[in-house]
Amino acid sequence: MAYKGPPKVQKVMNVNLRIEGHIVGFDEYMNLVLDDAEEYHVKTKNRKQLGRIMLKGDNITLIQNTNPSAN
Repeated sequence: MAYKGPPKVQKVMNVNLRIEGHIVGFDEYMNLVLDDAEEYHVKTKNRKQLGRIMLKGDNITLIQNTNPSAN
């Protein structure tokens, strides 16, 4: 299988807020560096471009692949 770069993943922050982006790096505390990150509000369906961000591990509830068919 050819390497296509980091998979796009979704981080569920709470019931109404999700952050999507490509994982660039992480550490032992599960702090993540995301590239092309965007904030997604579930109720309003609004999206906000964030760019490259560092997300603290204690704020993460769930990490999932946004394209589960890509193995």
